[in-house]
Amino acid sequence: MANLTDEKSLDIVLDVKVKVTVQLGSVNLPMRDVLELSTGSIVQLMQHASDPVGLFVNDKLVAYGEIVVVEDNFGIKITELVGSVKP
Repeated sequence: MANLTDEKSLDIVLDVKVKVTVQLGSVNLPMRDVLELSTGSIVQLMQHASDPVGLFVNDKLVAYGEIVVVEDNFGIKITELVGSVKP
């Protein structure tokens, strides 16, 4: 059986799709408040506008970043990889 660390063996998994999610923030709400949500409702998150957002791959936090606008789309600029040491 081939070792997955071999470069040729790694090619097999490089095209596997993974779910990438950016979490802007969260909040805990009572069900009463959720049921009252309607078009135009504002849900205030427990995040400051300057706080970094989390980048998750298959529900695992891998990085933090800043929200950016690229043309007409939102994006994320990676500012820190989880587990990396800051200089």
